[in-house]
Amino acid sequence: MRRLLAALAALLLAAVGTVVLIAYVRGADARALEGMESVEVLVVDEPIAAGTPAEDLEALIRTELVPAKSAVAGRVTDLALLAGRVATVDLEPGEQLLTGRFGDPAELRTPGTVPVPEGMQEISVLLEPQRVVGGRLVAGDAVGIYLSLLFEDGTATTHAVQHQVLVTRVQGATTVAEDGADAAAAGGAPQTALMVTLAVVSRDAEQIVFGAEHGTLWLSLEPEGADIGGTQVLTQTNVYGEPVR
Repeated sequence: MRRLLAALAALLLAAVGTVVLIAYVRGADARALEGMESVEVLVVDEPIAAGTPAEDLEALIRTELVPAKSAVAGRVTDLALLAGRVATVDLEPGEQLLTGRFGDPAELRTPGTVPVPEGMQEISVLLEPQRVVGGRLVAGDAVGIYLSLLFEDGTATTHAVQHQVLVTRVQGATTVAEDGADAAAAGGAPQTALMVTLAVVSRDAEQIVFGAEHGTLWLSLEPEGADIGGTQVLTQTNVYGEPVR
């Protein structure tokens, strides 16, 4: 009798063990199959340099099917979602295209510069500090442009030829104070010429080039609300407000 009970118990344990094992295997299979679900991802096919517009990506990427668990969070699912953006870092072949690696083109702009208004172009002039408000100009300032010309007959003229011209960049070395501080910031003036880049239309660019080639240019800082009226072409005969006798 005892042997019979022992045999029945062993048989029952074996049956229970088999059921548990089958359930475990089925669960493992389900877990494995769960990771095998495939999804489409956009993958970099050719090197993409930082600054590349999203509109140029189509020829540089490919679509791949990968297991769902291999798809990276934040991946790009449609290039249309990147419209107007550019790559903010260099992208290498094989990596998935991620939304976080694209941003506003303004994010890549060189520090110390401002964007050029649509329809305008940039032109640079190299001027001594006293001709650029002591070197205090910065990108985003608006300036007036004064042109002086000396003619072969000895006559000379000066006139304010342009107003509210946007400065997009200022480059130039400054002296350094003994404590290491920038001399211009401390109240001193730069000791070398400064390169000032301006946003203009073609007509105004011509005038600036002519002035730089055949005369001298001065820039004035024109803050909002500055009085820019009442100017005239000054000569030896009217510089003092009345004809010279």
